[in-house]
Amino acid sequence: MAAPCRSVLATLRRGGLTRSGTAAAARAGLRSEHSSAGGRGAVEESVEEYKYVERLVPPSRIPSPPKHEGSAPSGWTPPSETPPSLPYMIRRSRMHNVPVYSDIKHGNQKSTLVRRVEGDVWALNKDVKDFLQQITGRETVTQVNEVTGTVRIKGEFEKELKAWLIQRGF
Repeated sequence: MAAPCRSVLATLRRGGLTRSGTAAAARAGLRSEHSSAGGRGAVEESVEEYKYVERLVPPSRIPSPPKHEGSAPSGWTPPSETPPSLPYMIRRSRMHNVPVYSDIKHGNQKSTLVRRVEGDVWALNKDVKDFLQQITGRETVTQVNEVTGTVRIKGEFEKELKAWLIQRGF
C-alpha cells in the first residue's frame, strides 16, 4: 500500500511527471521519467496519447453562430446582417445572446440590466424610457453607468427589452 502512495506523491511533486516503475501511471500520463545510471532522470515526452487529451480540452474560441432565418427552436434569434444606424451599439455576449439580464438586490428589489452598450449610452436610456412608458403608462426609473456601458432599469422588463432590441436589429 505504501508503494502506490509514494508514486502518487512523486507524480504530484514533479508537476505531472510519472515514474517509469508504475505502468498504469506511465500509460495515463503524457510524460514519463526514466532514471539513468548516474541518478539523474531523463524526461520522455509522448505525443501519441495527446489525441485523447485534446478531446477533453475545451475549444479556445466559440464558433460563429449558424446562418438561418427567424428564431431557432431554442428561441435564439440571430442578429441582423447590418447593424442599425443609431448613435449606440449593443454588442452580443460571447455566446451570441442579447446582453439583457434580471437582477435582484436585497431579496425584493428587482431591476433589469442592459450591458455592453457602446456609443451614446444616454440616447439608449432615452429610447428605453420611451419604450417602457408606452408599455407601462408611467415613467420608469433608470440609472446610467457610462464607464461600464450599462443601463439599470427599475423593475422586471427582461423579456420586453430583449424582444425590443432584437426587433431593432441588435
